[in-house]
Amino acid sequence: MRVLLVKTSSMGDVLHSLPALTDAQHVFPEIQFDWAVEEGFAQIPTWHSAVNQVIPVAIRRWRKNWFSAPIRAERAAFRQQLTATHYDAVIDAQGLLKSAFLVTRLAHGAKHGYDRHSIREPIASFFYDYKHQISKQQHAVERIRQLFAASLGYDCPKTQGDYAIAQHFLHAPTELQGEYVVFLHSTTRDDKHWPEEHWRSLIALMAESGVKIKLPWGAEHEYQRALRLAEGFDFVDVLPKLTLAEVALQIANAKAVVSVDTGLSHLTAALDKTNFTLFGPTDPGLIGGYGLGQHEIKSVDKTMKSIEPDLVFKQLKNSL
Repeated sequence: MRVLLVKTSSMGDVLHSLPALTDAQHVFPEIQFDWAVEEGFAQIPTWHSAVNQVIPVAIRRWRKNWFSAPIRAERAAFRQQLTATHYDAVIDAQGLLKSAFLVTRLAHGAKHGYDRHSIREPIASFFYDYKHQISKQQHAVERIRQLFAASLGYDCPKTQGDYAIAQHFLHAPTELQGEYVVFLHSTTRDDKHWPEEHWRSLIALMAESGVKIKLPWGAEHEYQRALRLAEGFDFVDVLPKLTLAEVALQIANAKAVVSVDTGLSHLTAALDKTNFTLFGPTDPGLIGGYGLGQHEIKSVDKTMKSIEPDLVFKQLKNSL
């Protein structure tokens, strides 16, 4: 059986799709998935054994210069790759008009997606041949698992979903051996940031633990924040610029992780790594960490500032 999955972004959403692939693979051992995904997240599908081919799409970048000659050429190449196969099923787990119109509509095969009551953008369901009613009042991982089960004709397992990617990152090279924790300090929304003075207070509390702290980063402003957080602490390492797979390797071999609500916190969950995620304005109920060892630390007033470093340190210390 050959299936196309359309789940283009964001990082957390892409990771949330992995347990559904594992479910389907258990029912149909020979099943193969092609996956249309935003180019920035194209590494993630390759980590799952059920994925045969990754089809990168660049909607975010293309829309800046949609009609330029180079972008038209890229779009044509994408369409050629997408339409080269006739699929037994096409599953649109994105639920947005842009994914339905620009990707799902073009693919060959019976198209499945959420019905208009279950989907984020109801007009997108117009492009599906089969529309499935899936409750919104559950975690995103479970919604996608149920969508796959309805689309491919099996009963959705009642057990916790398995991302099935952690084993790729558990053979640590020499430089990763030793005891360390990872602090995921960066996120895209200002109101989801934990104040820098709180991070530094937590780092100071860790000084006598004998455990090193590693700070990854992506963009230049995140690098500068990491330098400020590490200043004056010789047990804190600001990591070099890493690929997503290299970040995964760092996380998988850590003793634990402390994170704000960010895509990398979902990667931590997918790697079955103990994680303490700090939540302020966002509700962890539907999009929080899903997996083994995931702990939520919620603010009392929806602001990140109200989460005290002492509370985070106490929970982290108990896990080390």
